Amino acid sequence: MSNQSIGIIPARYASSRFAGKPLARLGSMTMIERVVCQASKALDRVIVATDDERIAAEVARFGGEAVMTSSSHRSGTDRVAEAYRLIGAKADVIVNIQGDEPFVEPEQIKQLTELFDNPATDIATLVRPFDPARGFEALFDPNLVKVVTASDGKALYFSRSIIPYVRGAEWKEWLDKTRFLTHVGMYAYRPEVLAEIVELPQSPLELAESLEQLRWLQGGYSIATAETCFDNIGIDTPADLEAAIAKLSQI
Repeated sequence: MSNQSIGIIPARYASSRFAGKPLARLGSMTMIERVVCQASKALDRVIVATDDERIAAEVARFGGEAVMTSSSHRSGTDRVAEAYRLIGAKADVIVNIQGDEPFVEPEQIKQLTELFDNPATDIATLVRPFDPARGFEALFDPNLVKVVTASDGKALYFSRSIIPYVRGAEWKEWLDKTRFLTHVGMYAYRPEVLAEIVELPQSPLELAESLEQLRWLQGGYSIATAETCFDNIGIDTPADLEAAIAKLSQI
């Protein structure tokens, strides 16, 4: 079964930690151009959803497709939903690709869309095994979101805390006792499900953890997961950009 998929990249100019991030240079391309190029290797149509004319102009410069969206959205998911409505396209699957991950692998996007071969899939995302060599302090980092899944791969819960808790062992032994999964923030949705979840009110779990996917789980939607081995590099700060430039020079 083959699903028709559209990729939408939410990209805004304003950022408290890195204003103008989508326009930052990464080698011979801006960051947004590099994300579009990577996503286009896996999808027939990729659209940048932005609220800034400078980003739209950059997308037009390299021959990409952009759509202007509201500046008042609470999340990238809301921006993706508006962009899909505005373009008037019909797709089986909408893929929300992070605009600050220039090394996103086409294989990861394919993994997401293939989860929709199962007609029961509402929403899909990616998880990655935590490398024990990184140590407990890295696992403890609240910015590294942890996830636990059912035997069929559906997400049970996401948390900034370490889950699962390993009872009867000192924390120094936890990495030897069980396998931990971390969340890769890329999503795909069926269009009708996306239209529904953006109308949900913020839930108590979402407010507690500041993770919007908990709103969907608490609202009764299921989130299928696929496991990726690729180590994405997200760029949140100028220092992250320097690390990405260094990685690019090694490719």
